[in-house]
Amino acid sequence: MAEIKAYLYNKCGTCRKAKKWLDEQGAGYTEIPIVEQPPTEDELRTYWKQSGLDLKKFFNTSGQSYRDLDLKDKLKDMSEDEMLRLLAADGKLIKRPLIAGDGRVTVGFKEEDMEKNWK
Repeated sequence: MAEIKAYLYNKCGTCRKAKKWLDEQGAGYTEIPIVEQPPTEDELRTYWKQSGLDLKKFFNTSGQSYRDLDLKDKLKDMSEDEMLRLLAADGKLIKRPLIAGDGRVTVGFKEEDMEKNWK
């Protein structure tokens, strides 16, 4: 099985829930601090393609960085490359937790998604 990477932010309640869930399942994973070590553009491109999600779903729309950059109005006119560059440059822009490995990706924490992908 491929290595599971869990991009987490320790001040994020949702990240703590995901971490607790992974620990309870005995899932082996590497915890990566998303703010200090956000995924690279290439990693994000891979995760996005594997997830099957719209790239906009990778944005933390309730975060300060998102509001400061006024992305609500700007995202619709941005190219995928521009969005990926933004996400890679600021871990706080990425919806958390981001968990990836073995060709699977979950963004955010929904227990049913976690069950389906990581149990």
